[in-house]
Amino acid sequence: MSGADQRPLRAVLDTCVLFPPLLRGLLLALADRGVFVPLWSEAIAAEWLHLAARRGDLDGAEAALARMRARWPEGHLAAVSGAHLDLPDAGDRHVLAAAIEGRADLIVTANLRDFPARMLAPHGLRARSPDDLVMDLWLGSPGQVDAAVALLWPGLSGRPLRRALGKAGLRRLGKAMGA
Repeated sequence: MSGADQRPLRAVLDTCVLFPPLLRGLLLALADRGVFVPLWSEAIAAEWLHLAARRGDLDGAEAALARMRARWPEGHLAAVSGAHLDLPDAGDRHVLAAAIEGRADLIVTANLRDFPARMLAPHGLRARSPDDLVMDLWLGSPGQVDAAVALLWPGLSGRPLRRALGKAGLRRLGKAMGA
């Protein structure tokens, strides 16, 4: 939960956390458990599909996007340019615009340097890496995260789980759960 209004955490998922299937799968499994509401814009979806097509996984990405739209219709935001916004990479302005439009609490991205705190704070936003977000969620609600991890990596524990989570970019969580 977030803020005094006790509404679910709202998180914009940047393209870089939607493309890797395992990372996306874990984030969406957590969202499915009500831990947060995933948000994405039409522009983020277009970037994801373009990247998936270049890497030969367009069908998988299109199917995942269709499931997301069906499961979280409120998470799909219209494309907003963000041309008036200031970020180090002008190509990321649409992500910040989506976060503002969607009344997000945070942006989940692997590219933290592209979303400096000083540029997000005036909009009431912050950026978190997927590893930091999932680790925070695990510390606050370990059962929810354990269940989501077990769904994606059934039967894994110890060192194999640590390696699997590390490959998904979740090294801190892997260290904590695979100890």
